[in-house]
Amino acid sequence: MKSENKPQVCVVGLGYIGLPTAAIIARSGSRVQGVDVTQSVVDTINRGEIHIEEVDLDGLVQGVVSRGLLSASLSVEAADVFVIAVPTPFDKDHQPDISYVLAAARSIAPVLKTGDCVILESTSPVGTTEAIRDLIAELRPDLKVPGLTTQTPDLSIAYCPERVLPGRILEELTNNDRSIGGITPRCARKAIAFYKLFVRGQCIPTDARSAEMTKLVENAYRDVNIAFANELSIVADRMGLDVWEVIRLANRHPRVNILQPGPGVGGHCIAVDPWFIVASAPEETPLIRTARGVNDGKIRHVIAKADALIAAHPGAKIAALGLAFKANIDDFRESPARLVAATLARTYGERIQIVEPYASTLPREFEGTGATQIDLDTALEDCDILLVLVDHDIFRHVPLAERAGKIVYDTRGIWPDQPKPDQQAGSVKLQVVG
Repeated sequence: MKSENKPQVCVVGLGYIGLPTAAIIARSGSRVQGVDVTQSVVDTINRGEIHIEEVDLDGLVQGVVSRGLLSASLSVEAADVFVIAVPTPFDKDHQPDISYVLAAARSIAPVLKTGDCVILESTSPVGTTEAIRDLIAELRPDLKVPGLTTQTPDLSIAYCPERVLPGRILEELTNNDRSIGGITPRCARKAIAFYKLFVRGQCIPTDARSAEMTKLVENAYRDVNIAFANELSIVADRMGLDVWEVIRLANRHPRVNILQPGPGVGGHCIAVDPWFIVASAPEETPLIRTARGVNDGKIRHVIAKADALIAAHPGAKIAALGLAFKANIDDFRESPARLVAATLARTYGERIQIVEPYASTLPREFEGTGATQIDLDTALEDCDILLVLVDHDIFRHVPLAERAGKIVYDTRGIWPDQPKPDQQAGSVKLQVVG
């Protein structure tokens, strides 16, 4: 890493984490080359535009591109720091797939030189950073790599996971504390020096395996707690109780903080990362595995309830409100709302209307179903059943007067003022919760 000026940085992967990270590093004064495998992504960024939705990211990218601090490419060039931020999915058996990470390591190996720092940010199973180290050692036998040499290593290799909330990514990348795990303590120290250039939060040194596990534990913790709320919602439904009222009252206890239930759990983190722990220790993780089952089961529960509700109202038009995995973002990865809506569309076809303000077109699984995308005003005017799958602010702000006479299935609890069946006269207009 250069001492006389800011390091030159290469960020491999320009998705929901890679692009904001690259832009923030560039804002700190470093020249950043972003690398992606998709030509349209590269072209978009080089125009100073963005291909994802994130608060304030458009202005930041436009600014650093116009100043010549950020550019994008399909191929890796020499740099001082390499940050890997590529996807880490799992296969049909819930086994982690680190092939994208290893492909990124292969792409940077030819240009590595003495003094370079390689940092993995992708959420990964324990041992992935060491796998990168071993691959680089194999591809570049001319370099002394940390942990495999008794001499001073030529490279620093570390793991530093992000912990951000969509919609607040820029703020949290800058202000949140970071766990920085090195292959060796020296590697952690070198990586911390880099992060201190643009991170205001604490940079806490540890070893790579502990940092990898920390990231997985954070998301597994969330998953287990959401599973309790989702299971509670199913129990409350069985007993004819309003789960939102039960949770509201229970949370008045000074040591109780139950999370909010929903139609399941989505996103690339909470719905995926617990499986990495289970894959590493299948016999020791019954609770984590069960929580995953509960949250996936909540999706099936919502589909079954929605199906029964629609079947009981032949000819009714249904508005499915939202496809994103959480509120106010355009990220549909592992989204339970998307799965629920697509499943219903395959059954009910053109009766299903999709309202998703963060999508210009419907995902490909809706092709051929007959389902169409409409705006919220049209849904409120034309649809008989409102199926709330995402708590976007635009949905929260729909007043009771515009929902009058509608059949409502609210999986997010955004309309507590919606009349319950026993509060309505004449023909019953049902509100289902949970």
